[in-house]
Amino acid sequence: MEIVLHHAATDIARTDWAALDHDGDPFVSRAFLGTAEKVGAAGTAMGWQARHLGLHEDGLLLGLLPLYLRNHSFGDFSRDWNWASAWQRAGLAYYPKLVSGVPYTPSPGPRLLVRQGIERDAVAPVLVEAAVDVARQLGASSWQCLFVEEADRSLLAEAGLLMRRGVQFHWFNRAYRDFDDFLAGFTADKRKKLKRERRLVRESGLRMEARHGDEIDPGLWHAIHRQYRDTFARYGNHPAFPVEFFIEAGALLARRMVVFIAFRDEQPVASAICYRDTRTLYGRHWGTEVGMPGLHFELCYYQGIEYCIRHGLQGFEPGAQGEHKLARGFEPVPTWSAFWIANPGMRRAVADFIAREDSAMQDYEAETAGHLPFKSPG
Repeated sequence: MEIVLHHAATDIARTDWAALDHDGDPFVSRAFLGTAEKVGAAGTAMGWQARHLGLHEDGLLLGLLPLYLRNHSFGDFSRDWNWASAWQRAGLAYYPKLVSGVPYTPSPGPRLLVRQGIERDAVAPVLVEAAVDVARQLGASSWQCLFVEEADRSLLAEAGLLMRRGVQFHWFNRAYRDFDDFLAGFTADKRKKLKRERRLVRESGLRMEARHGDEIDPGLWHAIHRQYRDTFARYGNHPAFPVEFFIEAGALLARRMVVFIAFRDEQPVASAICYRDTRTLYGRHWGTEVGMPGLHFELCYYQGIEYCIRHGLQGFEPGAQGEHKLARGFEPVPTWSAFWIANPGMRRAVADFIAREDSAMQDYEAETAGHLPFKSPG
C-alpha cells in the first residue's frame, strides 16, 4: 500500500472517485470539491491547500480522506475561535492545522471514503494513521475531522481522537403523505401560525419552483448568485463561491443540486440553494431581492420539506444554528467532530475543555427539544 497526497481533487480520476463508497453525498464528490478548488473558492488564496490523502495499491485507489492544510479557520466551522490565542499563550503556533471537512459546509457526512467492495476495517484505520503521520510531517498543530457520520465517529474515537459534540436542527420524514399530514402533528396554535406564514407568501402572487442543477441556465444562475452574494454583503461576510462554481457544479451534480426559486411573473426574485443525496436534502444558501414576511421560511424550509415528502427523502438538514427552526418542526440532533492534537499539554487542555462543553451541549439539546411544536404523545 502507498500513501499519496493529491494537491487537487481533480488529480483523482472520476472513475476512482465514483468507486468510493460515499453513498452519493454531494459534498465529498469530485464535482463539488474539484469545482470549488478549480474556481478558487477552496484554493490556496482562500486558505485551503488541498492535501487529499489517497491510499493506493498497485495503482488502485483503495481509500481517500479529503484533507486541507489551513492557515486560518474561516469557512471550516471548526468552532476553534479562541484556540489560536491559547496556543500562542503557551508559546506555540496553532497554524498550520489539517482539516478533513467540506469548505464552507457544516454538514455531517462521510470523511473516511473506502472503495466499494473492499473491507472497510482494512482501509479506514490506515487512513486515520496516515493522517496523523501527515500532520506530524507538516508540523501541523492538529488534525480536525469535522462533522463526521456515525461510522467514522466510532472509528475515530477508537483511534484516540477527541470527540466534540455540536447541535444542529434537522427535519425527519416520518412517512408523511403531504405537508398537511406533517402539520397534523403540531399543536393547534403552532399549526395556525405556520399556515398563516405560508398563506401570506401564497397570496403575494409569487410562483415557487424547484429546479435541479442541470435545469438552470447560466442566465438564471447569475440572478441566483446575485441574491446569494447580496445576503453575505448584508451581514458583512464574504461570499466564497463565484457564479462559475454554481454553473459548473450544477451541471456536474445535476439532480444532486436543488434550487427553490420564487418568481414574480418571469423574474426570479428569491432563491434557496440546496443539495441532496438518495436520503437527505441539505440546505445551504439563500438570497432575496424583495422584502416579504415569511419568504425566507417558505423557500428555505417549507419548500424543502415538501420536496422531501414528494421525493421520499428521509431527512432535511437546513444548515447550522437557528433556533427559529424549532417552531418549524426541525429537531435538535448531535453532531460530532474529531480532533488529534500534536502537543500533549494542549491535548490535555482541549480534552478538559471539550468535556466541560459536552455537558452544556447536552443540556442545550435537551432544552431546545422542549420547544418543539409537536403535540405531546398520547
